[in-house]
Amino acid sequence: MVSVGQSEQGLDSVIRTLDLRGQVLNSRNVNELVPRAAVDISMAVDSIRPLLDDVRDRGAEAIVAVTVERDGVDPRPIRVEANELAKALAELDPSLRKAIETAIARVRAVSLATMPTEVTVELAEGARVHQRWQPVDSVGLYVPGGKAVYPSSVIMNVVPAQVAGVPRLAVATPAQKDFGGRPHPTVLATAALLGVEAVYCMGGPAAIAAFAYGLPQVDLEPVSLVTGPGNIYVAAAKRALRGQIGIDSEAGTTEILILADASADARLIAYDLVSQAEHDEAAASVLVTDSPALAEAVAAILPSVAAATAHTNRVLAALSGQQSAIVLVDDIAEGIEFANHYATEHLELHTENVQDVLARITNAGAIFVGKYSPVSLGDYMAGSNHVLPTGQQAKFGAGLGVHSFLRAQQVIDYDSTGLAEIADLVRDFAESENLPAHGQAITARFE
Repeated sequence: MVSVGQSEQGLDSVIRTLDLRGQVLNSRNVNELVPRAAVDISMAVDSIRPLLDDVRDRGAEAIVAVTVERDGVDPRPIRVEANELAKALAELDPSLRKAIETAIARVRAVSLATMPTEVTVELAEGARVHQRWQPVDSVGLYVPGGKAVYPSSVIMNVVPAQVAGVPRLAVATPAQKDFGGRPHPTVLATAALLGVEAVYCMGGPAAIAAFAYGLPQVDLEPVSLVTGPGNIYVAAAKRALRGQIGIDSEAGTTEILILADASADARLIAYDLVSQAEHDEAAASVLVTDSPALAEAVAAILPSVAAATAHTNRVLAALSGQQSAIVLVDDIAEGIEFANHYATEHLELHTENVQDVLARITNAGAIFVGKYSPVSLGDYMAGSNHVLPTGQQAKFGAGLGVHSFLRAQQVIDYDSTGLAEIADLVRDFAESENLPAHGQAITARFE
């Protein structure tokens, strides 16, 4: 086998194998040895800043101009009309409609069950602190286009926002050349199923700027929060405009890490690695295992699975990139350590004693337990949300959910008895910080 930092790729191999047995793992070397695809959001921010400024200054004119220039279509009317939404829903394939409605119901059920609850703490007589949850007043929900169509992203964005009680929702999705410069009809139909009336034909960083600054020409007021996945330029726009708007995360290209031992099914693992590789040439597909036999079996099966899919070239580009690998470790304990350092968007566990392994996982956007819980289930129908943190952001961030659209507010409710009990202590604090007026504001109430 190869040593750390090297790769071994035979003539028939489509993915490198990395042998880390006997190595000490830490966050730096794990993410240097299996780096995500090379992206530089800061450079992307610089490249799109003139466009963001143009949308701020010219509004809808800038949206039309950039869409014509880059996509070769005119997106007008930018606001999708009610009859277009109704037509898309009427023409939706019945079997697909059933799948979409089932996904909506499942995501809604999970969102309702995970709504945070209000809490009241009584610290003493007359001394109470309440915590309540308030929805943001408006959200811009971004649904990407590009290499695929994502009605699933409409569901994942809209449903938890509705459950949270957000009063104003606006959806943006790119113009599609294949549909005469209109958004994909399945995306429109899904929005219509969910009762979303404010849908805008715009995409990329220009759409994020439109959410931030508003488009008065098409009745789009600025929003408070923007959520949803996108490419590097969408992520760059979120970074550049954060502060003007709140954002969920800088969600980037998809990634899957599968932690498996000798008990795993090599064929299923190969299919799951390919399923995420078909998203994008920069997608990361990583297998971590303590079984050389499993590693060899997966490497042997991958070429035929990749060749049989509709997007073979895209899959092969992703699997052969620096961001993908089969990684050998000494044991599953070391595999868990690798997974926590890598902090993947999607983590699949194919091991014996899987609940014990799950208990030791700390960093992952979403965790899929056992061979009947593949990532593609989570992409559509599991009831979980597929808008998840990428690029190690799982170390400090969470996937999209009902909580993403809520703010915790503390309400302080003291009466004279409650305040009198700690009045002297407040004054002592204030004097120690040389802020005597703070203490005087307390004692004035008892003079």
